Amino acid sequence: MFTNRRNFLQKLSGLAGITAITPFFNTLEGKNFLHLLDDYQNASAEEMMTDETFWYQIKQAYSVSPNIMNLNNGGVCPQPKVVQEAVERYNRMSNEAPSHYMWHILDQGREPLRMRLADLAGCDPEEIAINRNSSEGLETVIFGLRLEKGDEVVLTKQDYPNVINAWKQREKRDGIVLKWISFDFPIEDKSLIVKKFVEAFTSKTKVVNITQMINWIGQILPVREIANEAHKRGIEVLVDAAHSFAHFGFKINDLNCDYLATSLHKWLCAPFGSGMLYVRKNKIKNLYPHFAAADPESEDIRKFENLGTRSFAIEQAIGEAINFHHMIGMERKEKRLHYLKNYWSERAMEFPGVSVKTSLKPEWACAIALLSVEGKKPGEVAGYLFNKHRIHAVGIEWENISGVRITPNVYTTTNDLDWLVKAIRELASESFTKKG
Repeated sequence: MFTNRRNFLQKLSGLAGITAITPFFNTLEGKNFLHLLDDYQNASAEEMMTDETFWYQIKQAYSVSPNIMNLNNGGVCPQPKVVQEAVERYNRMSNEAPSHYMWHILDQGREPLRMRLADLAGCDPEEIAINRNSSEGLETVIFGLRLEKGDEVVLTKQDYPNVINAWKQREKRDGIVLKWISFDFPIEDKSLIVKKFVEAFTSKTKVVNITQMINWIGQILPVREIANEAHKRGIEVLVDAAHSFAHFGFKINDLNCDYLATSLHKWLCAPFGSGMLYVRKNKIKNLYPHFAAADPESEDIRKFENLGTRSFAIEQAIGEAINFHHMIGMERKEKRLHYLKNYWSERAMEFPGVSVKTSLKPEWACAIALLSVEGKKPGEVAGYLFNKHRIHAVGIEWENISGVRITPNVYTTTNDLDWLVKAIRELASESFTKKG
């Protein structure tokens, strides 16, 4: 069942009136948006996937530029208007009397928020710490693990640079040994991926680093299967979920991992600079916090939240992003994102010299795909798209991966992607003519 308007409003309003705290819903776009929830409350995910009327209305809930087509949501996602309004509202409140409103009012919202994030993530609230981004969460684990000289860590060359650099720092500082795997994506063979990880495990392996969705290309890795093999050998599992959380459906407890971190300002569309760290309950005690705590060996997940003064407005507005996410629904969102990826990819691959180096199957990829045009460097393709058509995407050249990352979001329409396909056709035609 589609989340109906009444339930959505109840989630949004809390103790205050909905129109008082979210001005967007007083606008024509906002009122139309709420009426649409009523109209679609019984629609299935399959029906919703291709219904442009609904998704056009979703677009009105954002303030994205009409002059630049943003197809780099893989970098950071924009916030719905209700989330932006919440940040502004909490900021204004904080500035009335900062130490009072920040520490005595807004700070009291962290525990309810922790519970809501845990519910969304599918784990115990006592395993969730709220921080600022994936890098902070992952580096908390990387620098907090009790590794000794000679201990081995398995990771891939396609992992995120901040994560790789953190592990390299531990290698240089503490003498741990990094065991590298390298893949040629896309891969649609689960056993092949798991096998490469297992072959890198030895009796000295203490940790495996798994990027659930490779940010460069959108490849999804079989985390649970790798984690199961790791745990058979007493190896701890760290998951980089920067691009997977709130992008496609999964629960942390289903992954069988020990640690996980994500950026909420990506696919949850929460405020910029918001993130989440998961630590399995029995692992909390022996993981040192990145920022000093009164008791570094505490079993309390909150020891990882000693960040000092930070933006309480950003933190508390995460709740509005969760509301908006639930309004759409994870299944509908995932199906729509996968549909959009395939919509442009299937059309673009019909042109000479054009390829998409990402799987079109839902178990292996979702919204992110890598575009390649024969005879053109990634930077040239990205430059053409922006300079000629005002389409913002990013060129990628990183460890066996070369192309332009195209990343739509829930506010992207098929009309937008028709324009993208037109631009790709023109570029391919120019390239093919010159080659001929």
